Amino acid sequence: MKKLILLFTFIFMAFPFTGKSQEIAVLKYNGGGDWYANPTALPNLIKFCNSNISTNIDTRPQTVEPGSTDIFQFPLVHMTGHGNVIFNDAEIENLRNYLLSGGFLHIDDNYGMNEYIRKEIKKLFPEKELTEIPPNHPIFSAAYDFPNGLPKIHEHDALPPQAFGIIENDRLVLLFTFESDLGDGWESPDVHNDPEEVRQKALKMGANIVKYAFEN
Repeated sequence: MKKLILLFTFIFMAFPFTGKSQEIAVLKYNGGGDWYANPTALPNLIKFCNSNISTNIDTRPQTVEPGSTDIFQFPLVHMTGHGNVIFNDAEIENLRNYLLSGGFLHIDDNYGMNEYIRKEIKKLFPEKELTEIPPNHPIFSAAYDFPNGLPKIHEHDALPPQAFGIIENDRLVLLFTFESDLGDGWESPDVHNDPEEVRQKALKMGANIVKYAFEN
């Protein structure tokens, strides 16, 4: 298995994701957290992107596990939930190789994930610190301008929204959105009864993430 993972890493370092695939996957992780939360979120975001930023993404998001070599098919993997997350050693190695070879992981805290996911991110990149992404980073203007950075979608603890990330060779490879809850804003209108203005902010920020991940 280790040799297979290394082979996939070599292939995708030689042939980057950009322009090769327009698919998005949801990360199915272990630990007991609800990785399947917000089931209408990604389909709605994909439809928005296909209609507004000239993508041609498969409208059915796939499901992928962190230890699977299938992950290398996707330029963008989305992760969400409310609870515990655990990556084993093989999953850490595979996920790290995926990110270093051109992949992108967006982690959206659906409220309650923060304390768990930070420990796993540290396993992924023990030599790096999860740092706050400033509002002038290109991800906040990839398709739509967010001059103040990450938008606030749901209140939760009434704390300001924050975007944290891991950067490798000047490329953002992992984005952790906290106290924003973008995924709730992507869901169908009748799920949370969000005003359309709020949903549009969430979808536009989501489109920025998609565009950045596909092009960088």
